[in-house]
Amino acid sequence: MISEKLQNAINEQITAEMWSSNLYLSMSFYLQKEGFDGFASWMRKQSQEELQHAYDLADYLVKRGGAAKVDKIDVVPQGWGSVQEVFEHVYKHECHVSSLIDELVNVASEVKDKASQDFLWGFVREQVEEEATAQGIVDKIKKAGDTGIFFVDSQLGQR
Repeated sequence: MISEKLQNAINEQITAEMWSSNLYLSMSFYLQKEGFDGFASWMRKQSQEELQHAYDLADYLVKRGGAAKVDKIDVVPQGWGSVQEVFEHVYKHECHVSSLIDELVNVASEVKDKASQDFLWGFVREQVEEEATAQGIVDKIKKAGDTGIFFVDSQLGQR
């Protein structure tokens, strides 16, 4: 049985993952409107990935005898300036999510739930990859400049 404290923390993370999914979906809509179909496609897949994280956390709670909950999802931003600004926001957001996951691991450690710690380490490893990917895209966009942005757009559309 999972502790109530850890269950509550995981439920908060479910809400955070769903908010992230909505953020990336909003970014996808914005990028598509701006004519960047590759970036938009990449962002939609990222949105789906974040939603899958929420599902995985909910499934884990149920397996451990807990109750997964869907809480209120706050409104996400609806517009950005440049493509570079969008992906800089993605990078900052992924760093924020990493801190949330780190705190979740800390709660699991505090309540001495080794199974949850092991489960959550998978999220920690994935966050390292997501941060690196976002930073890599920002770097490519910066190097590409105004004309090369369409090449990067095409590349990301192949995800």
